[in-house]
Amino acid sequence: MVLGLVGVSCGGGDETITVYSGRTENLIGPILEDFTEATGIEVAVRYGESADLALLINQEGDRNPADVFISQSPGAVGYLAGEGRLRPINQHALQAVPGEFRNAGGLWVGMSGRVRVIVYNRDLVDPAELPASVFDLTDERFRGRVGVAPANGSFQDFVTAMREVHSDGVALEWLTALEANDARAYANNTAIVQAVGRGDVPMGLVNHYYNLRAKAEDPGVASENYYFPDRDIGSLLIVTAIGVLSTTDVPELADQLVEFMLSEEAQRFLSEQAFEYPLAAGVAPSSVLPPLSSLGVATYDFDRLGGGLERTKELIDESGLESF
Repeated sequence: MVLGLVGVSCGGGDETITVYSGRTENLIGPILEDFTEATGIEVAVRYGESADLALLINQEGDRNPADVFISQSPGAVGYLAGEGRLRPINQHALQAVPGEFRNAGGLWVGMSGRVRVIVYNRDLVDPAELPASVFDLTDERFRGRVGVAPANGSFQDFVTAMREVHSDGVALEWLTALEANDARAYANNTAIVQAVGRGDVPMGLVNHYYNLRAKAEDPGVASENYYFPDRDIGSLLIVTAIGVLSTTDVPELADQLVEFMLSEEAQRFLSEQAFEYPLAAGVAPSSVLPPLSSLGVATYDFDRLGGGLERTKELIDESGLESF
């Protein structure tokens, strides 16, 4: 659901920027308040789903009031880049993040990273039985034991990457086999983690941080993360991203916000509060996060996601996986 504009601060300044955010208010709001306190620049925010906001920005064109777009999914910001709706970010901000986590043309930059994992219930699953590859989840031994969220942006980004790395045919075969193996569909990652924690389903495909948040709230919950080894596509590292709209009247202010999002203060907040991996160079992740270097995660050219999401959705629908 797309919400109306929300003022997140009252710093008393005359300068204002408008942000469309596919990231939630509880996560982004505190950072934007700190930005206003530090700069005096007021921020008005419209929260919603990343894909919905990206489509709205493109549909409204020059009438859209947004200056900055914050996306949960690299696919959504990549879509806007492909539609000519973003302008280059200043080099100072871009250089804060390694090249593999930003657009080659400087149109968007990654803010934080999330790793795809299996979350599993340790009372129901022997870790020795966990699969070596995400492709193994279609085996008979996993029938009815896997939760997925077909409508989730990160799941769709993961499938798009699978398509690019392994082909459309392989991705459709996997999706169809997953559905035939009685995979259980949920509305989102949170619902999967909760179901696994209750024991309603033994395991599910999610982003790593959802279970870390659940364990922070209840250390006794029975859910654990499992990272696929050997750079399997199931362990894909996906970035959240930020870009400046080509129609902005205040590009200098927008660039200030981008730089603030990549500051040590903001990066530490994203890691300590959301348990995500900071992408700005020199910022250490939260102590509860295993080092990326120890995981063997898969990486990907995120510029290739933006043009592929529609085809991915078609393949998911064709496979028969239900979406909420």
